[in-house]
Amino acid sequence: MTWAAVLLASVGCYLCKLAGLSVPARVVAAPRVQRVAALLPVALLGALIATQTFTDGRELVIDARAAGLAAAAVAVWRRAPFLAVVGAAAATTALLRALA
Repeated sequence: MTWAAVLLASVGCYLCKLAGLSVPARVVAAPRVQRVAALLPVALLGALIATQTFTDGRELVIDARAAGLAAAAVAVWRRAPFLAVVGAAAATTALLRALA
């Protein structure tokens, strides 16, 4: 059963990639498609951050991860380097988890 699911997911991923490569060039060159394609990664990253930070299984939670995200947001706002942003988020989250 597990291998069947892995193979089915692999075929699905391949077909999805093939569908993207099969789109005609005139469609990809359209200005609206280019605008959406430029903004889509930002929206997907935001959705991933929100679901990983504020959910635990099927429950909505606010815990140390939210404080880590807030620390990262402040570091980004202050234009800190990427490693400093990640470090601030990780340190804040770890400190709050250690105190709890």
